[in-house]
Amino acid sequence: MARQIALLRGINLGARNRVSMPELRELLQGLGHEDARTLLQSGNIVLTSDQKGEQLERALEEAVAGELGVESRVIVRTARELAGVVDRNPLAGVADDPKRYQVSFLSAKPKAAVVRALEAADVAPEQVAVSGREIYAWHPEGIQRSPLAKLLTDRKLDVTATARNWATVTKLLELARE
Repeated sequence: MARQIALLRGINLGARNRVSMPELRELLQGLGHEDARTLLQSGNIVLTSDQKGEQLERALEEAVAGELGVESRVIVRTARELAGVVDRNPLAGVADDPKRYQVSFLSAKPKAAVVRALEAADVAPEQVAVSGREIYAWHPEGIQRSPLAKLLTDRKLDVTATARNWATVTKLLELARE
């Protein structure tokens, strides 16, 4: 069984798609996933499971919808994949505030034309780097009014994306290694 990180998209944003983390952990344990831990209230899960990748993503989406009544896309990475995300960190020399530095985890690699358009976008002083199924985005002036953030939507990327700030990404890796 492998250590997995599951990222639920769009839960507990204001009054929308409310999910109790204790109920979520209980659900995961009931499904046979071991050592289920959650981080924050935003659908960050570390668990041990014999399911992987898309199989685990679909199973979690169905369980959360069926048992908790919330429709949420799920993106899964193994602990090894998440370690690779942290090790690659292409903006390490630039991004100096982990709350304004985000990684978007994608359901699939974006098309080459999408990557070219994203990398050519004039969003300075923001910066972006695409690496496989992740997009690293530095928002030095914040995310609220970020022109770059507007380019990182599912519709623009043509894949499902869910973003986490760097502090959350590194904490999830710590939890996965425990």
